[in-house]
Amino acid sequence: MDTKWVTSELAWTAHPETGWEEVSGYDEAMNPIRTYQVCNVRDTNQNNWLRTQFIQRHDIQRVYVELKFTVRDCNSIPNIPGSCKETFNLFYYESDTDSASASSPFWMENPYIKVDTIAPDESFSKLESGRMNTKVRSFGPLSKNGFYLAFQDLGACMSLISVRTFYKKCSSTIAGFAVFPETLTGAEPTSLVIAPGTCIPNAVEVSVPLKLYCNGDGEWMVPVGACTCAAGYEPAMKETQCQASQVEHEKRMVFAIGACETLW
Repeated sequence: MDTKWVTSELAWTAHPETGWEEVSGYDEAMNPIRTYQVCNVRDTNQNNWLRTQFIQRHDIQRVYVELKFTVRDCNSIPNIPGSCKETFNLFYYESDTDSASASSPFWMENPYIKVDTIAPDESFSKLESGRMNTKVRSFGPLSKNGFYLAFQDLGACMSLISVRTFYKKCSSTIAGFAVFPETLTGAEPTSLVIAPGTCIPNAVEVSVPLKLYCNGDGEWMVPVGACTCAAGYEPAMKETQCQASQVEHEKRMVFAIGACETLW
């Protein structure tokens, strides 16, 4: 999910209806965008929730969320109670089906799981243009078919400019003359996921097992085992291929010529 490129209505679920409001706007490049904003700072005891649509998990164990937002400086707003905030909370809720409604699950921590309280690096005053903040958070392990994101406002004046969810993976690679498949990262940032390897064509195993570890940042590390080019073949293409050696190639040429002469 990436709302940055959405121009039609997002239609997320807000509770209560007097809290978060969906509005049209423009980004820094003057592209049309859809955002959510809330600014009930003159009212005390705010508890405004906003929930996204259902997001499929697709075997991903850990999800990353990028948030772009602006927050008004409470000191720049005159005649407000001391309950004004400059933070908001990020939650998620797992489910096997897209079954959430306006009243379920209950709008509270547990059943929702809190990821973090999000604070801006910069807030802005009335005389300034909104200062964009970007924060990335992650959560897991996930086990159900999908999840919802939820945002809780407790009395801030802010705009949620865009929300992007993504995951990390180790791309397929060749190491030690072995091919390792694309591998999703694990449930924790410190997880190491084992990817089994297979010798490339014209290569044979010299030590086993063939495996690489995919770390939480989507980087390969700790190679175990290796292959080498088979007899009659030599490394090529920065050691990602095994091609017939020059001697073997000349032998094949002589054989081919001899075969042609016999046929002739």
